[in-house]
Amino acid sequence: MNLKMKRSGIWKRIIVIMLIPIGLLLFYGTAHTPELIEKYYSNLLGKKIIQLLSAITGLLPVSLMEFLVIGLILYILYNISTFVYRLTKAKGRRKQVVAGFFKKVFVFVSIIYIIFIVGWALNYNRYPFSRIASYNTGNVNIDELVEVCDKLIGQTNELRLEVREDEKGIMFLEKGKDKALSTAYQGYEELAKTYPEFIGDYGRPKGLLFSKVLSLQGLGGIYCPFTGEANVNMDMPDSSIPFVICHEMAHQRGFAREDEANFIGYLASMENPDVDFKYSGSISALNYAMNALYEKDREKFNSLRGKFSQEVNRDLKARNVYWKSYEGVVNKVSDAANDAYLKVNRQKDGNESYGRMVDLLIYHNRQSKLLN
Repeated sequence: MNLKMKRSGIWKRIIVIMLIPIGLLLFYGTAHTPELIEKYYSNLLGKKIIQLLSAITGLLPVSLMEFLVIGLILYILYNISTFVYRLTKAKGRRKQVVAGFFKKVFVFVSIIYIIFIVGWALNYNRYPFSRIASYNTGNVNIDELVEVCDKLIGQTNELRLEVREDEKGIMFLEKGKDKALSTAYQGYEELAKTYPEFIGDYGRPKGLLFSKVLSLQGLGGIYCPFTGEANVNMDMPDSSIPFVICHEMAHQRGFAREDEANFIGYLASMENPDVDFKYSGSISALNYAMNALYEKDREKFNSLRGKFSQEVNRDLKARNVYWKSYEGVVNKVSDAANDAYLKVNRQKDGNESYGRMVDLLIYHNRQSKLLN
């Protein structure tokens, strides 16, 4: 090996070793510069990356993510089996075999991590949506929460009368699940008239072939930053699907925080001309708000809970029955992993960050009252 090739190899190793530190520096270093991230990444570079990626993968009728996951599992199994085989044959070279294996793992993880950071994760450091929407973010109180819950109950009861139900009295998507995937963008087109951050063309959301795998993990959907795809669990009760589609599309549009994706998903659902979307968004928001009220004031919760229509109660029961049927070890492990992921990405409350959607509902209610 000549000197030039040797130096090239050294530089390649240095670059690989530095990928994770560079990623960490980028992520945590920009945590205190949201204005730069908002202007130059979330609304410029990062947005272009996601749009290009999702446009390419959007040409496929199925989720590329599913096949990448299958390929990744096979790749991992192959490398582990190869490592074990070489280890048994190595005899006096076992240290070199072990070192070579972990070097390969490190290189793989480093490359994946830097792609994740540069391609999407910096969106965690953008302005909060409450600032983008110019909401009054003063302290919330129990009376405001009760008011929001009461309004959502009335809204949800009314919308429920406009949707179809099956022979068991459970809401179903009259136009079908595929139609929901293909028309979800309409809510974002309307939302973009108020918030230009949502302007842009993206690949359509994908229904997952292995949806029940997500159910085992307790997940309604998942956004894949490596393919730009908003993936949805199509096995859930129909009342959940339109809202979850809009939630994952919020991630696709650069809003990484879970509480914000929930709230934006609600707004996009309510802006969609299809009543199925409106109802799905409304009942989902109601569920979050009432859960928050249950924790804060049990008496007021019980008082409002009696206002739910029988039809809404049937839909909520169908949701609970469905998810309870998937409770188990896999669900708990997935929940713990998701909690850790959220905390690593600076959502300090972990899974509790989902509850902060209720604050956004209250801020939105404040603004609506001012505008009216």
